[in-house]
Amino acid sequence: MPAENPAISSPRIAIVTGGSRGLGRNTVLNLAKHGVDTIFTYNSNRAEAQKVVDLVDEAGRRAVALQLDTANVANFDAFAQQVRNELDRMGAERFDYLVNNAGTSHHAAFEKTTEEELDQLYNVHFKGVFFLTQKLLPLINDGGRIINISSGLSRIIVPGSASYGSMKGAVEILTRYLAKELGPRRITVNTVAPGAIATDFSGGMVRDNPEVNKRVADMVALGRVGVPDDIGPMIASLLSEENRWVNAQRIEVSGGMAI
Repeated sequence: MPAENPAISSPRIAIVTGGSRGLGRNTVLNLAKHGVDTIFTYNSNRAEAQKVVDLVDEAGRRAVALQLDTANVANFDAFAQQVRNELDRMGAERFDYLVNNAGTSHHAAFEKTTEEELDQLYNVHFKGVFFLTQKLLPLINDGGRIINISSGLSRIIVPGSASYGSMKGAVEILTRYLAKELGPRRITVNTVAPGAIATDFSGGMVRDNPEVNKRVADMVALGRVGVPDDIGPMIASLLSEENRWVNAQRIEVSGGMAI
């Protein structure tokens, strides 16, 4: 188990957006294994969110599920107040870790991508990350950690992913700016960029389509597609005290994809 930082409040608390499914869910469960309680968001599926809460409870930690559409900035003030209320119930004034994970997929050729589609990607993957982080800054402990989830598609060029990959590239730039500006508070900010992972993301394309699965696996040095358990433990580790000196980095977790 990671050593605790005496400068960080106990119990340690994380906020994870999009924590009811996929990589977010796996992150919440692995944080519980590391002794971290979590406030996580879900967009619409309360039943799946409750399953995560129950699994964390079984692990001896606490999780709270809050509904949030991360594309709707107008709701962020109310969400920040909900976080304050939950922190109070947890016996804390501030939280320690923020994982901006919530996202949507998009696959369309550049010339066929509509303004509406691009706006939606912008609202979720950049504007939402920018302003939710801004709203929560007063509530994060000095010496805390922020992780922004990007994608291998910001490096690996796959036709049909121009809009999605570009938004993730913007988040990676934002990460470095935040690392610089939040340095005086000793808050580290890093990007984790997963490769292709077998989840329900993109309609389960990598997980459920054998042809796509094989094509991706053939691109990976380790010879297989990723699974959520390749990502959640890595994020939990990056948030630990052992990685306190890792800052302003883009860390791709892809098994060596397209190298």
